[in-house]
Amino acid sequence: MSYLRTHGVRIEDTRVWVTHRRLEYGPFDYEWIPNLRGIELMFCGSKFGEILSEEEIYADLSEYQLPMRVVEVAVLILGNALYSGLNGFSDGERRNILEDCLIEAGCDRFLPLVME
Repeated sequence: MSYLRTHGVRIEDTRVWVTHRRLEYGPFDYEWIPNLRGIELMFCGSKFGEILSEEEIYADLSEYQLPMRVVEVAVLILGNALYSGLNGFSDGERRNILEDCLIEAGCDRFLPLVME
């Protein structure tokens, strides 16, 4: 394994990898639900939840025994993708909203985001 930052986030298209204590987890990904009313959350190609609105979120990654901070960061990022997409934000706006969200959640050590 190559050297990784202690904490970080790498985003490539819709895929997200979260580095926590120098271990990289992912990819986390999402797919639009066919009726476009939400997104399905994926981890390594398997569905683990859905986001239908800010109030309707279901996610269960317990079978993977991931660190809770990894789960929190991944779900914040995927949730931001839905929120930003539905509100038509630009890439710059999307990034700023996501960074603010991570800071507010106490996840600022995962910044800066690496977008490829």
